[in-house]
Amino acid sequence: MQITLIQALLIGLWTAFCYAGMLWGIYTNRALVLSFGVGVILNDIPTALACGAVAELAFMGFGVGAGGTVPPNPIGPGIIGTLMAITMNGVTPQSALALSIPFAVAIQFLQTFVYTLCAGLPEAASNALKKQNFTKFRILSNTTVSLFAIVGFFLGFLGAYSMDTLRNLVGLIPAWLLSGLSVAGGMLPAIGFAMVMTVMLKKEFVPFALLGYALAAFLQLPVIGIAIIGLVFALKYYFAEDDKQEKTAGQAATETVSEEESRDDWI
Repeated sequence: MQITLIQALLIGLWTAFCYAGMLWGIYTNRALVLSFGVGVILNDIPTALACGAVAELAFMGFGVGAGGTVPPNPIGPGIIGTLMAITMNGVTPQSALALSIPFAVAIQFLQTFVYTLCAGLPEAASNALKKQNFTKFRILSNTTVSLFAIVGFFLGFLGAYSMDTLRNLVGLIPAWLLSGLSVAGGMLPAIGFAMVMTVMLKKEFVPFALLGYALAAFLQLPVIGIAIIGLVFALKYYFAEDDKQEKTAGQAATETVSEEESRDDWI
């Protein structure tokens, strides 16, 4: 599939909007959102959603920075990986995820560089506001968002417009290695989910995790069914904890009243 100049421009504009949306707080810089826009522009929504879903599962874990670490950027699988899966023969959503991880890491370094350039803007904007220079204040306040939009546009446009070069590079990869990348890409969502489990899973919740695995592996229950069962247990646990806190508060109030009565009797 050949990408036209108009499609490349549209992908660039979509990437700019999603990338800048990260600073607006609208959560558009997500792999699923990015890939959906690419699918609409290239008229292949099913493949795009498959790429986004696989990437979202993987980014549940290693897409979240722990401590001072910097996670990969979702533009890698959301834009580059989706473009690979749609335009290249033999590239599956799983292998596209594995192939796009180096781009995701490189884009994150670029994002850190942009943040470094804009490090002094908040203080400059504050000084402009103190001097009542509102025009300068507005310019400085919107510079970071504008830079992110510009960088996002070039990332999306160049990624789409250079697909021929990427296609030639992927064509040099042996079939056995491409199959291995598909297997590795299929494992990344499991690794990402396992990383989340290591943080969130408590020992008292292990039976529920095993129950979900049994429902999916042996009873072939769909994800929605498992989610509903999980919601039932979550609500039961929530209400039980709420009742426990109310009983504890009631006992504490009763003990306080008893102590006051005993003091009155002693007086």
